[in-house]
Amino acid sequence: MANGNKLISFDLTGDFGFFKKPDYNDGILLSYNMLHKPALLGILGAIIGLKGYERKGEFPEYHLRLKDLPVGIEPLENSHERGSFQKTTVKYSNTVGYANADGNLLIEEVMLIKPAYRCYLLLDLSNPDHSHLYTNLKEGKAEYIPYLGKNEFQAWWLDENGESTFQEYEFERRKADSGSFQVSTMINKRKVILKDEIVDDDFCDNYNPFEITFKADTFMYFERLPVGFNAELFQYEICDFTLSNFPLKPNTALDNLYFLAALDYYVQLS
Repeated sequence: MANGNKLISFDLTGDFGFFKKPDYNDGILLSYNMLHKPALLGILGAIIGLKGYERKGEFPEYHLRLKDLPVGIEPLENSHERGSFQKTTVKYSNTVGYANADGNLLIEEVMLIKPAYRCYLLLDLSNPDHSHLYTNLKEGKAEYIPYLGKNEFQAWWLDENGESTFQEYEFERRKADSGSFQVSTMINKRKVILKDEIVDDDFCDNYNPFEITFKADTFMYFERLPVGFNAELFQYEICDFTLSNFPLKPNTALDNLYFLAALDYYVQLS
């Protein structure tokens, strides 16, 4: 374990969630299925009191101060079906005249039902923001109310008894060089390395690190998710992610793997 670094996790849950996609489908606002890094950073920013969006064309304070924080996201066991959360479509209408000069505003959106995620963070306690996160997450405190994409969808990281779901791990950053292994978090396919160099997109698209042994409960889930922002275009940067309970081959060229000895599995943090 690196000196001053803490690898921690907390369970983030809510009754509903909506992580808006920038694209539309026949007038329906769509949601990402998985919590993604930009959304998680907004939640972490709320927990330690960092400011959000204030001016058009400027990144929020939480993004500027937390964008380099390594994170990993895993949907909680028993909260999803082979990677997918239950969803429903809701219609809204706004009939207030001053808000709708051209007629009533009708909105239809897809939202997640009872989304739940385990969020892993690699904190550097010499960084004041990371230290603040460590304390607040451990003690179940937040400066602002965190929410899952919309301010009416409040997020929680306390269990049924009101106790924090904070966990701290002994860890080792290493590659698995013998025997098959599993990664519990979403796997970023762009974080694939070969001979210590990040390989090109072609290799990432065709690279298969899994040992395919089919069982009744094995699955693979794929989703293109935001990992950050393009500073010039001011829009999401998107990468391909995979979630699977298939074992991976030894010497699989995945970057940023951390072994959690007590649980005997890996997480990918980026």
